[in-house]
Amino acid sequence: MTSRPPFSRLLALASGEVGRVVAAMPPDLRARAGAVPVRYEETVADHWLADGVEADSLGLFSGPSLRNPDASLSDEPPLVTLFLRNLWDWSGGDEGVYLDEVSRTFLHEFGHYLGLDEDEMEPRDLD
Repeated sequence: MTSRPPFSRLLALASGEVGRVVAAMPPDLRARAGAVPVRYEETVADHWLADGVEADSLGLFSGPSLRNPDASLSDEPPLVTLFLRNLWDWSGGDEGVYLDEVSRTFLHEFGHYLGLDEDEMEPRDLD
């Protein structure tokens, strides 16, 4: 495996890729994606580990989904978090694979915002 680039480089690559993915969406999905902030973290924080999130997770959706009838009552806003060092490690240090996995992971977590569960991700090749 090659050495890890600085977090600033991983962030620039990931945020650019997410921007391209969102820009390529149909207008209705693009609007929905624009309503969900994306946070870029180096790794999974201790508070998520304490909540049972795996240390090697690539991404996480938190907050209410659009299918949740009580979504407007939640104090926690929807949020997609991408764990950039984990994505880089998973890619084996290959920038192209990293960008592909950033895209795939973002779409997977955005799918959770739309209300899709894991079983609904597989036919969409987002598992």
